[in-house]
Amino acid sequence: MRILFAGTPPFAAAALEALADAGHDIVRVLTQPDRPAGRGMKLTPSAVKQAALARGLSLSQPASLKTPEAQAELAALNADVMVVAAYGLILPQAVLDLPRFGCLNIHASLLPRWRGAAPIQRAILAGDTETGITIMQMDAGLDTGAMLTKTPVPIHDTDTAASLHDTLAAAGARAIVAALEKLSTLEPEAQDDRQATYAAKLSKEEAQLDWSQPAEVLARAVRAYNPAPGAWTLLDGAPLKIWAAGAVAGTGQPGTLLRADAEQLVVACGSAALALHEVQPAGSKRMPAAAFLAGRPLASGTVFGR
Repeated sequence: MRILFAGTPPFAAAALEALADAGHDIVRVLTQPDRPAGRGMKLTPSAVKQAALARGLSLSQPASLKTPEAQAELAALNADVMVVAAYGLILPQAVLDLPRFGCLNIHASLLPRWRGAAPIQRAILAGDTETGITIMQMDAGLDTGAMLTKTPVPIHDTDTAASLHDTLAAAGARAIVAALEKLSTLEPEAQDDRQATYAAKLSKEEAQLDWSQPAEVLARAVRAYNPAPGAWTLLDGAPLKIWAAGAVAGTGQPGTLLRADAEQLVVACGSAALALHEVQPAGSKRMPAAAFLAGRPLASGTVFGR
């Protein structure tokens, strides 16, 4: 099958690799322009670009698909289907209409739950026990198209956004290959808009822990914001990132350090307490709580969040 592929991050690169391995003719790969990254803010190619170049695939990095020139170039490729995964550009109707079998999106949730930019993190934050991959036909709406296949994936108590991302990326790669194999027999199922929830983009501000919340909620936040933007709090006016934590028994004024031992800092929450296992002070590397305490002993009663 002649495939036009559009995607940018590692989640999409996994699908591109799987489609290439399955023997499909990938006539063009679209990805976002190179972006500054790292401490040196050096222009860095996307994961999809790296995968495409490694396989010698035709590549394009348009800033927009709204121009007649860009659309004419895609039309000339005569693609059977367009596969889209976390591309980052809106596809105008003219592009959606180009491929013979339309445009298929690999979405990291069980639609209509968690439409939008951050379905993996929002699922963890909400305490969902299951998520998955939906292969859907794209339309002009935001993740509103008819569903072709759904693949459930459990969310474990130990999952971070990073680990769940990797699980879903692999599941998405398998799902799109399977869907294309039986595309002519799949029956589109309309989404029930009444059941829809929205997975808004993450912000650094929301990742600041509110110690008045229950410990279970904060533990989920630590997992959901790992690796980005990273859960954080204030300690003596300076930010302290929290990379690993868990809910434990404890009572006290929210934000107050109840105890510190060789492996954890236990901070009171709105209910129960949060044990901090791995932290990162401003300007330092991630470190176990023991290493942090070795360089900065804290007394019980120390207040976090200010």
